[in-house]
Amino acid sequence: MNNEYDYALKLLLIGDSEVGKSNIMSRFGRDEFNLEFKSTIGIDFVIKTIEIDSCIIKAQIWDTAGQERYKGVISSYYRGVTGVFIVYDITSRSSFKNVQIWLRELRKYTDPNVMIMLVGNKADLSESRREVETEEGRSLAEEEGLLFIETSAKDATNIDTAFTTLIGKLCSNLSKKLKTDLNQPTAEKHAICVRGLFSSNEITQK
Repeated sequence: MNNEYDYALKLLLIGDSEVGKSNIMSRFGRDEFNLEFKSTIGIDFVIKTIEIDSCIIKAQIWDTAGQERYKGVISSYYRGVTGVFIVYDITSRSSFKNVQIWLRELRKYTDPNVMIMLVGNKADLSESRREVETEEGRSLAEEEGLLFIETSAKDATNIDTAFTTLIGKLCSNLSKKLKTDLNQPTAEKHAICVRGLFSSNEITQK
């Protein structure tokens, strides 16, 4: 890959502490997994450029702290977000119950068109430890209009699939919007191919 790209996307990982957000980001961004990861303090991020269907995307992926005391800090990073992963731990019923809290928080601060994927992480752990069935996660996602997947950051199961699915759908939607805007008979045509990270009101033509 060179430094040229078609779309720049800001993606966010949110969810309770210790559900594996940092390792999900690290596995996708660096192909690394660390059992000794400590809870994120504030915000961390990686940047990765990938190609999907001949579309080159520069993804800036933000990992957020799950502790309540950082909620105010995290909300400031919702601006300009195009896609969000809400992560829970399939062996933690409480982290799944709190998905609704995270969802309300997210919808309060972001554009209603932001694409969201519900992620049940730690699928590598023994089924005897599972507290949230796959169908429960899928049903919640369907009720709320979210994408859904179960992953394991430890053995990399579905990590790439989660990101490429969300990014691919975002890319497709942005491409359609670009075509629509370019067909509008006005001088104020909004393009989506950009050289930076922008909110929906800040995009400019490439």
